[in-house]
Amino acid sequence: MTQGPWLFRMGAAFGLLALALAWLAGAFEAKLAPGLAPSGASQAAGWVLVAEQRPRFETVAGTIEAEETTVIASRLLARITTLPVRAGDQVARGALLVTLERDDLEAQRGQAQEALRGAEARTEESARTLERVRTLRDEGLVAQADLDRARSRAEEEAGALATAKRALDAAEAALAYAEIRAPFAGRIVDRFLEPGAMAAPGQKILSLYNPASLQVAAYVRESLAVSLAADAAFTLEVPALGQRLEARIAERVPAAEPSARRFLIKGRFPSAEGLLPGMYARLLLPAGTETVLVVPDTYLRRYGQLEVVWVAGPAGPERRFVRVGAREGGGWRVLSGLEAGERLLPPPEA
Repeated sequence: MTQGPWLFRMGAAFGLLALALAWLAGAFEAKLAPGLAPSGASQAAGWVLVAEQRPRFETVAGTIEAEETTVIASRLLARITTLPVRAGDQVARGALLVTLERDDLEAQRGQAQEALRGAEARTEESARTLERVRTLRDEGLVAQADLDRARSRAEEEAGALATAKRALDAAEAALAYAEIRAPFAGRIVDRFLEPGAMAAPGQKILSLYNPASLQVAAYVRESLAVSLAADAAFTLEVPALGQRLEARIAERVPAAEPSARRFLIKGRFPSAEGLLPGMYARLLLPAGTETVLVVPDTYLRRYGQLEVVWVAGPAGPERRFVRVGAREGGGWRVLSGLEAGERLLPPPEA
């Protein structure tokens, strides 16, 4: 077997490999050579970069929350008989939310009413007895001790009557606890028990919030928090809804978190459709001013991930690699690579 064909195949393989490497290295594409640009660009025309002072804003993450929110709980140990609302329902102020079993409570109120009627009868009788004994004492027909006993009895019955009235008030109050009504107009967040369940004192049954009391809460670094005015205005963004709202600081907790050195601030804003407690929001807080340089679109060229401009230098046009950020009107904000006062030149026609 001769080595000629084998050597030929090996050479062809190495040749293909060399071509592939050259292609990956960009040997067959136009290159941007280093150094000065051709003098085709006119140095007389151009754009002088001017530093502009603009307000600076710092983005802070926040959360939408309800200022007016509550948990509906029972004050009695009783079984739930009706629970007519569910999560998401709108309720008016005073609307019936929960009804508890009330048979025992009504029986207790009946006993208190009967006890009150008996106390009233005894009080009236003791008062009449006291009046008769006082008359007989004035006529000298009974001793002073009899009058004292009648007066003491009348006072005891009056005290018993007051106790019976308070017992009836307590029974009626307990009966009123069997119906739980909405303390304010709002929206049901969730219900934690179902009809037929036993509600214990303090056990939560429903949660409720007022949609008209939504606010935003965020933790802000201390140097920025202390520089904000007490009612500073800021822009609020809700990415999930694509909304931008004008808000204003309503409260700043006067104590920082020692571990993170940040303050809690709360802001108010006009009511907006679709906002719910717990949603993510961004606060654009005013943080002084900043110097901004803007490169017009016509003076900027992009080569892959490289951003290039041409600048008038001492020896003629110079190509400069820059880094730009957010779009500003008809141009781009300069992050690095240029300084105020430098003259940009139109890109060459190459």
